[in-house]
Parts: sequence; structure tokens; C-alpha cells
Amino acid sequence: MALTKIATTDQVPEGEARRFKYDSTEVAVANLGGGEFRALDAICSHALSYLDEGEVDPDMETLECAKHGSTFDLNTGRPRTLPATQPVRAYEVKVEGDDILIEVN
Repeated sequence: MALTKIATTDQVPEGEARRFKYDSTEVAVANLGGGEFRALDAICSHALSYLDEGEVDPDMETLECAKHGSTFDLNTGRPRTLPATQPVRAYEVKVEGDDILIEVN
């Protein structure tokens, strides 16, 4: 597995998510606060809308799809609420200095 720089810490405000691209893949990076970041595929598995447009819940470590309200676990990518039933890819995240790196294969 290789680490790829996806963003810098100042690009993702605390309690929010932002969308970034590597190769042809779009990734939603969420800032949970305290230097903790998570990353998921940016496209909802249910309605194909952008997850970064939804709400981040730092306490529950979830990202809610703005279109239909499904929440996704930021650690596993699995949906916690309907209508989504299929997971999205979750990426291993590492922060080095100000760089946010994701593990890609």
C-alpha cells in the first residue's frame, strides 16, 4: 500500500468535510477535531450524491449524506442508517505535519 497526499490540514475546517481528488477517485475528508481526520469515497452508495456536502458528527464519527440522510461510519464506510445499505470505501489516514495522507492500493 502507498500513502498519497490528498490535502493539507488547513483545507478541512474542524467539524466539516471537503472533497479532494487523486487520480480519478474523489475522496471526502472529514476533520473530527483534535488533529483527527477520516476519509471515505466521496460518492454516496445509495443516491450517488457527494457525501462532503453533508453533516459531520465528530462525536459519532459519522458523515451524513445531504440528499437522503443516510449516515456513514467514518472509520469503516458502512452505513449506520437507511436508506443506504451498501458501504463506501474507507481510507486509512495519516497526518504528517500539515499533510493529510491516505493509503491507496
